Amino acid sequence: MTEINITAQSTEGTVKQIQEVIGGTIEDKWGEYTLTVDSDLAHGNIRFITFDWGVSLLEYDITFFEEIVLIMDASQYNPIHFAYCLNGNCGHRFGFQKEIKTLQQFQSVIITSRDGGYNYGYFPKDTKLEINVIQIVRKQFLKKRLNNVSQLNQKLYEVFLDKDHDKTFSYFGTHNLKIAGVIGSLRKIRQKGMARVLQIEGKVYQILSMHLQQYNLDVNNKKVKTNLSRSELKIIRGISKKILKDVSLDYSVDLLAEESGLTQAKLQEGFKLLYNRTVTEYIRHVRLEAARELINTTDLNISQIVYSIGFSSRSYFSKIFKEKFDISPSEFLKLKRAKIAI
Repeated sequence: MTEINITAQSTEGTVKQIQEVIGGTIEDKWGEYTLTVDSDLAHGNIRFITFDWGVSLLEYDITFFEEIVLIMDASQYNPIHFAYCLNGNCGHRFGFQKEIKTLQQFQSVIITSRDGGYNYGYFPKDTKLEINVIQIVRKQFLKKRLNNVSQLNQKLYEVFLDKDHDKTFSYFGTHNLKIAGVIGSLRKIRQKGMARVLQIEGKVYQILSMHLQQYNLDVNNKKVKTNLSRSELKIIRGISKKILKDVSLDYSVDLLAEESGLTQAKLQEGFKLLYNRTVTEYIRHVRLEAARELINTTDLNISQIVYSIGFSSRSYFSKIFKEKFDISPSEFLKLKRAKIAI
Protein backbone atom coordinates (compact mmCIF):
# COMPACT_ATOMS: atom_id res chain seq x y z
CA MET A 1 0.00 0.00 0.00
CA THR A 2 1.26 3.47 -0.93
CA GLU A 3 0.14 6.53 1.04
CA ILE A 4 0.09 9.99 -0.54
CA ASN A 5 -0.24 12.97 1.80
CA ILE A 6 -2.20 15.86 0.31
CA THR A 7 -1.72 19.24 1.96
CA ALA A 8 -2.33 21.36 -1.15
CA GLN A 9 -4.60 24.39 -1.33
CA SER A 10 -5.99 23.70 -4.80
CA THR A 11 -6.86 20.96 -7.27
CA GLU A 12 -3.66 21.76 -9.17
CA GLY A 13 -1.60 21.36 -6.01
CA THR A 14 -3.35 18.07 -5.23
CA VAL A 15 -2.45 16.58 -8.61
CA LYS A 16 1.15 17.80 -8.31
CA GLN A 17 1.50 16.07 -4.94
CA ILE A 18 0.13 12.87 -6.47
CA GLN A 19 2.66 13.28 -9.29
CA GLU A 20 5.52 13.51 -6.79
CA VAL A 21 4.74 9.94 -5.72
CA ILE A 22 3.51 8.15 -8.86
CA GLY A 23 5.59 10.08 -11.44
CA GLY A 24 4.54 11.30 -14.85
CA THR A 25 4.45 14.64 -16.64
CA ILE A 26 1.85 17.41 -16.62
CA GLU A 27 0.81 19.14 -19.87
CA ASP A 28 -1.21 22.35 -20.06
CA LYS A 29 -3.59 23.17 -22.93
CA TRP A 30 -5.77 26.26 -22.48
CA GLY A 31 -5.92 25.78 -18.72
CA GLU A 32 -6.77 22.08 -19.02
CA TYR A 33 -4.01 20.11 -17.33
CA THR A 34 -3.28 16.42 -17.85
CA LEU A 35 -0.92 14.30 -15.75
CA THR A 36 0.18 11.35 -17.89
CA VAL A 37 1.76 8.43 -16.02
CA ASP A 38 3.47 5.21 -17.08
CA SER A 39 5.42 4.00 -14.05
CA ASP A 40 5.73 1.08 -11.67
CA LEU A 41 2.91 2.58 -9.61
CA ALA A 42 0.38 3.60 -12.25
CA HIS A 43 -0.57 3.83 -15.91
CA GLY A 44 -3.03 6.33 -17.34
CA ASN A 45 -3.83 9.98 -16.73
CA ILE A 46 -5.41 12.44 -14.33
CA ARG A 47 -6.77 15.65 -15.80
CA PHE A 48 -8.12 18.77 -14.15
CA ILE A 49 -9.46 22.18 -15.08
CA THR A 50 -10.41 25.03 -12.74
CA PHE A 51 -13.11 27.58 -13.55
CA ASP A 52 -13.37 31.10 -12.17
CA TRP A 53 -16.62 30.43 -10.30
CA GLY A 54 -15.09 28.25 -7.59
CA VAL A 55 -15.54 24.96 -9.39
CA SER A 56 -12.97 22.51 -10.70
CA LEU A 57 -13.17 19.26 -12.62
CA LEU A 58 -10.88 16.38 -11.65
CA GLU A 59 -10.96 13.17 -13.69
CA TYR A 60 -9.10 9.92 -13.15
CA ASP A 61 -8.57 7.56 -16.07
CA ILE A 62 -5.92 5.39 -14.52
CA THR A 63 -4.88 1.98 -13.19
CA PHE A 64 -2.81 1.79 -10.01
CA PHE A 65 -0.48 -1.19 -9.57
CA GLU A 66 -0.51 -0.86 -5.78
CA GLU A 67 -3.29 0.08 -3.38
CA ILE A 68 -3.22 3.86 -3.06
CA VAL A 69 -4.43 5.88 -0.07
CA LEU A 70 -4.83 9.64 -0.41
CA ILE A 71 -4.64 11.30 3.01
CA MET A 72 -6.16 14.73 2.43
CA ASP A 73 -5.74 17.51 5.00
CA ALA A 74 -8.98 19.53 4.82
CA SER A 75 -7.59 22.50 6.77
CA GLN A 76 -6.06 24.00 3.60
CA TYR A 77 -8.37 22.89 0.81
CA ASN A 78 -11.85 21.63 1.67
CA PRO A 79 -14.27 21.77 -1.27
CA ILE A 80 -17.57 19.94 -1.63
CA HIS A 81 -16.83 16.83 -3.69
CA PHE A 82 -19.42 15.52 -6.18
CA ALA A 83 -17.99 12.15 -7.17
CA TYR A 84 -19.02 9.50 -9.69
CA CYS A 85 -17.29 6.24 -10.68
CA LEU A 86 -17.84 5.64 -14.37
CA ASN A 87 -15.70 2.52 -14.14
CA GLY A 88 -14.35 0.65 -11.12
CA ASN A 89 -14.87 1.75 -7.52
CA CYS A 90 -13.03 3.48 -4.70
CA GLY A 91 -13.39 4.03 -0.96
CA HIS A 92 -13.73 6.95 1.44
CA ARG A 93 -13.74 7.64 5.16
CA PHE A 94 -13.38 10.69 7.34
CA GLY A 95 -10.45 10.78 9.75
CA PHE A 96 -12.69 10.16 12.76
CA GLN A 97 -14.23 7.05 11.18
CA LYS A 98 -13.00 3.47 10.96
CA GLU A 99 -15.47 2.20 8.39
CA ILE A 100 -14.56 2.69 4.73
CA LYS A 101 -17.57 3.41 2.52
CA THR A 102 -17.43 2.27 -1.10
CA LEU A 103 -18.19 4.59 -4.00
CA GLN A 104 -19.74 2.06 -6.33
CA GLN A 105 -19.88 2.22 -10.09
CA PHE A 106 -22.65 4.57 -11.34
CA GLN A 107 -23.37 5.92 -7.84
CA SER A 108 -23.85 9.63 -7.08
CA VAL A 109 -21.78 10.66 -4.05
CA ILE A 110 -21.42 14.03 -2.26
CA ILE A 111 -18.75 14.51 0.43
CA THR A 112 -17.19 17.35 2.38
CA SER A 113 -15.12 17.40 5.56
CA ARG A 114 -14.88 19.86 8.43
CA ASP A 115 -12.05 22.35 8.83
CA GLY A 116 -9.01 20.64 10.29
CA GLY A 117 -10.38 17.22 9.45
CA TYR A 118 -9.02 14.56 7.12
CA ASN A 119 -10.44 12.68 4.16
CA TYR A 120 -9.04 9.28 3.25
CA GLY A 121 -9.48 8.14 -0.34
CA TYR A 122 -8.82 4.48 -1.16
CA PHE A 123 -7.99 3.32 -4.69
CA PRO A 124 -7.77 -0.42 -5.42
CA LYS A 125 -4.89 -2.24 -7.08
CA ASP A 126 -5.04 -3.42 -10.72
CA THR A 127 -8.47 -1.90 -11.37
CA LYS A 128 -9.20 0.37 -14.33
CA LEU A 129 -10.59 3.53 -12.75
CA GLU A 130 -12.65 6.21 -14.49
CA ILE A 131 -13.72 8.66 -11.81
CA ASN A 132 -15.30 12.08 -12.29
CA VAL A 133 -15.06 14.56 -9.40
CA ILE A 134 -16.53 18.07 -9.42
CA GLN A 135 -15.18 20.20 -6.55
CA ILE A 136 -16.84 23.37 -5.27
CA VAL A 137 -15.09 26.01 -3.19
CA ARG A 138 -18.04 27.50 -1.36
CA LYS A 139 -16.94 31.11 -0.84
CA GLN A 140 -16.08 31.58 -4.53
CA PHE A 141 -19.13 29.69 -5.74
CA LEU A 142 -21.60 31.71 -3.66
CA LYS A 143 -20.21 35.01 -4.99
CA LYS A 144 -21.47 34.11 -8.46
CA ARG A 145 -24.76 35.92 -8.86
CA LEU A 146 -26.50 33.11 -10.73
CA ASN A 147 -25.89 30.51 -8.02
CA ASN A 148 -29.19 30.46 -6.11
CA VAL A 149 -28.57 27.59 -3.70
CA SER A 150 -31.69 28.41 -1.69
CA GLN A 151 -33.60 26.02 -3.94
CA LEU A 152 -31.65 23.05 -2.53
CA ASN A 153 -32.85 20.64 0.11
CA GLN A 154 -32.36 22.26 3.54
CA LYS A 155 -29.54 19.96 4.65
CA LEU A 156 -27.53 20.39 1.45
CA TYR A 157 -28.33 24.12 1.50
CA GLU A 158 -26.62 24.32 4.92
CA VAL A 159 -23.58 22.52 3.48
CA PHE A 160 -23.22 25.15 0.75
CA LEU A 161 -23.55 27.98 3.29
CA ASP A 162 -21.03 26.40 5.69
CA LYS A 163 -18.23 28.73 4.61
CA ASP A 164 -16.25 28.04 7.79
CA HIS A 165 -16.37 24.28 7.15
CA ASP A 166 -17.68 23.40 10.61
CA LYS A 167 -19.50 20.22 9.61
CA THR A 168 -18.89 17.00 7.73
CA PHE A 169 -21.40 15.78 5.17
CA SER A 170 -21.63 12.60 3.14
CA TYR A 171 -24.30 11.25 0.83
CA PHE A 172 -23.94 7.93 -0.95
CA GLY A 173 -26.88 7.95 -3.29
CA THR A 174 -28.65 5.60 -5.61
CA HIS A 175 -27.25 4.57 -8.97
CA ASN A 176 -27.80 6.99 -11.82
CA LEU A 177 -26.75 5.89 -15.31
CA LYS A 178 -27.90 9.16 -16.87
CA ILE A 179 -24.91 10.85 -15.24
CA ALA A 180 -22.70 8.23 -16.88
CA GLY A 181 -24.04 9.28 -20.28
CA VAL A 182 -23.20 12.95 -19.73
CA ILE A 183 -19.73 12.12 -18.39
CA GLY A 184 -19.20 9.94 -21.44
CA SER A 185 -20.07 12.85 -23.73
CA LEU A 186 -17.77 15.12 -21.69
CA ARG A 187 -14.88 12.75 -22.36
CA LYS A 188 -15.64 12.72 -26.09
CA ILE A 189 -15.39 16.48 -26.64
CA ARG A 190 -13.00 16.90 -29.56
CA GLN A 191 -12.91 20.68 -30.02
CA LYS A 192 -9.73 22.58 -29.19
CA GLY A 193 -8.89 25.81 -27.46
CA MET A 194 -11.55 28.08 -26.01
CA ALA A 195 -14.44 26.21 -27.66
CA ARG A 196 -13.34 23.05 -25.85
CA VAL A 197 -13.10 24.77 -22.47
CA LEU A 198 -16.59 26.26 -22.89
CA GLN A 199 -18.09 22.90 -23.83
CA ILE A 200 -16.43 21.24 -20.84
CA GLU A 201 -17.78 23.97 -18.54
CA GLY A 202 -21.30 23.39 -19.86
CA LYS A 203 -21.06 19.65 -19.23
CA VAL A 204 -19.73 20.25 -15.71
CA TYR A 205 -22.78 22.42 -14.94
CA GLN A 206 -25.04 19.66 -16.29
CA ILE A 207 -23.36 16.90 -14.25
CA LEU A 208 -23.45 19.02 -11.10
CA SER A 209 -27.18 19.71 -11.54
CA MET A 210 -27.83 15.97 -12.01
CA HIS A 211 -26.05 15.19 -8.72
CA LEU A 212 -28.22 17.78 -6.97
CA GLN A 213 -31.40 16.47 -8.58
CA GLN A 214 -30.51 12.90 -7.58
CA TYR A 215 -29.91 14.00 -3.99
CA ASN A 216 -33.27 15.79 -3.81
CA LEU A 217 -35.08 12.76 -5.24
CA ASP A 218 -33.43 10.47 -2.70
CA VAL A 219 -34.08 12.59 0.40
CA ASN A 220 -37.70 13.17 -0.68
CA ASN A 221 -38.18 9.43 -1.35
CA LYS A 222 -38.93 10.10 -5.00
CA LYS A 223 -36.55 7.57 -6.47
CA VAL A 224 -37.30 6.60 -10.04
CA LYS A 225 -39.26 3.37 -9.91
CA THR A 226 -37.95 0.59 -12.08
CA ASN A 227 -37.98 -3.19 -12.07
CA LEU A 228 -34.56 -3.26 -13.70
CA SER A 229 -31.50 -4.33 -11.74
CA ARG A 230 -28.19 -2.47 -11.89
CA SER A 231 -26.69 -5.28 -13.99
CA GLU A 232 -29.58 -5.02 -16.47
CA LEU A 233 -29.11 -1.25 -16.71
CA LYS A 234 -25.41 -1.83 -17.43
CA ILE A 235 -26.41 -4.21 -20.25
CA ILE A 236 -28.71 -1.55 -21.70
CA ARG A 237 -25.99 1.08 -21.50
CA GLY A 238 -23.70 -1.36 -23.33
CA ILE A 239 -26.31 -1.73 -26.08
CA SER A 240 -26.57 2.03 -26.47
CA LYS A 241 -22.77 2.27 -26.79
CA LYS A 242 -22.82 -0.48 -29.42
CA ILE A 243 -25.38 1.47 -31.45
CA LEU A 244 -23.30 4.64 -31.14
CA LYS A 245 -20.20 2.80 -32.32
CA ASP A 246 -21.81 1.81 -35.64
CA VAL A 247 -25.08 3.57 -36.43
CA SER A 248 -25.25 2.01 -39.91
CA LEU A 249 -26.15 -1.52 -38.77
CA ASP A 250 -29.70 -2.81 -39.15
CA TYR A 251 -30.85 -2.78 -35.53
CA SER A 252 -34.22 -4.05 -34.38
CA VAL A 253 -35.81 -4.41 -30.97
CA ASP A 254 -36.18 -8.16 -31.54
CA LEU A 255 -32.50 -8.62 -32.38
CA LEU A 256 -31.21 -6.39 -29.56
CA ALA A 257 -33.42 -8.14 -27.02
CA GLU A 258 -32.20 -11.54 -28.18
CA GLU A 259 -28.53 -10.50 -28.08
CA SER A 260 -28.83 -8.91 -24.64
CA GLY A 261 -30.88 -11.66 -23.02
CA LEU A 262 -33.46 -9.08 -21.90
CA THR A 263 -37.13 -9.07 -22.75
CA GLN A 264 -38.33 -6.42 -25.18
CA ALA A 265 -40.32 -4.83 -22.35
CA LYS A 266 -37.19 -4.49 -20.16
CA LEU A 267 -35.20 -3.18 -23.10
CA GLN A 268 -37.77 -0.47 -23.80
CA GLU A 269 -38.10 0.38 -20.10
CA GLY A 270 -34.34 0.77 -19.80
CA PHE A 271 -34.02 3.07 -22.80
CA LYS A 272 -36.92 5.21 -21.57
CA LEU A 273 -35.34 5.41 -18.12
CA LEU A 274 -31.81 6.23 -19.29
CA TYR A 275 -32.40 8.20 -22.48
CA ASN A 276 -36.07 9.28 -22.37
CA ARG A 277 -36.54 7.51 -25.71
CA THR A 278 -37.76 4.19 -26.99
CA VAL A 279 -35.18 1.97 -28.66
CA THR A 280 -36.34 3.06 -32.12
CA GLU A 281 -36.34 6.74 -31.14
CA TYR A 282 -32.81 6.39 -29.73
CA ILE A 283 -31.52 4.75 -32.93
CA ARG A 284 -33.08 7.51 -35.05
CA HIS A 285 -31.66 10.20 -32.75
CA VAL A 286 -28.05 8.94 -32.89
CA ARG A 287 -28.25 8.44 -36.66
CA LEU A 288 -29.39 12.02 -37.18
CA GLU A 289 -26.65 13.33 -34.90
CA ALA A 290 -24.14 11.26 -36.88
CA ALA A 291 -25.52 12.66 -40.14
CA ARG A 292 -25.11 16.24 -38.96
CA GLU A 293 -21.53 15.46 -37.92
CA LEU A 294 -20.77 13.91 -41.32
CA ILE A 295 -22.16 16.93 -43.15
CA ASN A 296 -19.98 19.20 -41.01
CA THR A 297 -16.76 17.20 -41.21
CA THR A 298 -16.70 15.32 -44.54
CA ASP A 299 -17.17 15.91 -48.26
CA LEU A 300 -19.82 13.19 -48.61
CA ASN A 301 -22.98 14.15 -50.46
CA ILE A 302 -26.42 13.68 -48.90
CA SER A 303 -27.11 10.35 -50.62
CA GLN A 304 -23.79 8.93 -49.41
CA ILE A 305 -24.52 10.09 -45.87
CA VAL A 306 -28.00 8.54 -45.93
CA TYR A 307 -26.50 5.19 -46.86
CA SER A 308 -23.63 5.42 -44.37
CA ILE A 309 -25.91 5.92 -41.36
CA GLY A 310 -28.24 3.03 -42.18
CA PHE A 311 -31.21 4.72 -43.89
CA SER A 312 -32.52 3.53 -47.25
CA SER A 313 -34.86 6.41 -48.08
CA ARG A 314 -33.42 9.84 -48.73
CA SER A 315 -36.87 11.48 -48.60
CA TYR A 316 -37.60 9.96 -45.18
CA PHE A 317 -34.17 11.03 -43.94
CA SER A 318 -34.74 14.60 -45.17
CA LYS A 319 -38.13 14.70 -43.47
CA ILE A 320 -36.94 13.61 -40.01
CA PHE A 321 -33.72 15.66 -40.27
CA LYS A 322 -35.75 18.83 -40.80
CA GLU A 323 -38.13 17.89 -37.97
CA LYS A 324 -35.18 17.57 -35.59
CA PHE A 325 -32.95 20.46 -36.68
CA ASP A 326 -35.46 22.86 -38.33
CA ILE A 327 -33.46 22.83 -41.54
CA SER A 328 -33.24 20.38 -44.42
CA PRO A 329 -29.98 18.46 -44.92
CA SER A 330 -29.48 20.13 -48.32
CA GLU A 331 -29.85 23.59 -46.78
CA PHE A 332 -27.53 22.60 -43.95
CA LEU A 333 -24.91 21.49 -46.48
CA LYS A 334 -25.26 24.79 -48.38
CA LEU A 335 -24.69 26.75 -45.17
CA LYS A 336 -21.57 24.74 -44.46
CA ARG A 337 -20.17 25.40 -47.95
CA ALA A 338 -21.01 29.10 -47.67
CA LYS A 339 -19.05 29.36 -44.41
CA ILE A 340 -16.06 27.62 -45.97
CA ALA A 341 -16.14 30.01 -48.94
CA ILE A 342 -16.03 33.11 -46.73
